[in-house]
Amino acid sequence: MGTVCVKGVSKVYASGHRHGGDVLALDNASFMVGDREFCSILGHSGCGKTTMLNLLAGFEEPSAGELLVDGVSVARPTWRRTVVFQDYALFPWMTVSENVAFGLRMKKVPARERERIVGEQLQLVGLASFATRYPHELSGGMRQRVSIARALAVDPDVLLMDEPFAALDAQNRAAMQQELGRLIAQSAAQARKTMILVTHSIDEAILLSDRIIVLTRRPGRIKADIEVTLPRPRDEADEGYLRLKRRLRDLIHDEASPS
Repeated sequence: MGTVCVKGVSKVYASGHRHGGDVLALDNASFMVGDREFCSILGHSGCGKTTMLNLLAGFEEPSAGELLVDGVSVARPTWRRTVVFQDYALFPWMTVSENVAFGLRMKKVPARERERIVGEQLQLVGLASFATRYPHELSGGMRQRVSIARALAVDPDVLLMDEPFAALDAQNRAAMQQELGRLIAQSAAQARKTMILVTHSIDEAILLSDRIIVLTRRPGRIKADIEVTLPRPRDEADEGYLRLKRRLRDLIHDEASPS
């Protein structure tokens, strides 16, 4: 359903300047994400996290290497790999239910089935009573819940999230982390999605992930691939949690500052 394989992927961006060198954003990165696994990609700003997500979404092509989902090469964007963006990316002229239904319309899902799916997704994210509201009437956390419901409504194989809570204040961010953790815990094993989260927050990665990929500073290389075996829900005061947090902090900060 959603096994992701990244094989020797590099990404080079042309500088656009006559005398400037090209920028190597990712360098020979390889890792796998299992079906229905939640994986976080963690690292400093500018280390290639978002570049990796854009490649997995099919928004960009790698300069070298290959990205596969269930053995099929990623060639273009598709509803099978949906993205939750940092800035919500909701249509302001559409209601909450219309936003959630957008991808279903593109898939030509019949109206009655669309209505059922939208209702289920809004119930899942706790926004059933806001179906007729518009994005400007919602808080940032509520808008991001609409984005997650819209992404899940089309039943993707892989859900990609690009620092989805970065624009929220600390209180709302913590609430949304708990909300996403609840959605993961409530999903039946057969209904759970493969999820890949880009984040620079160590706590967010530990709270949500089954696996954590740590990238080096640019050019992004795989520095560590760590399985998280802590029981859910995660306890931030637990000794195992604190031990993993120290390990990840050491990995991230044991990097020479860019010259």
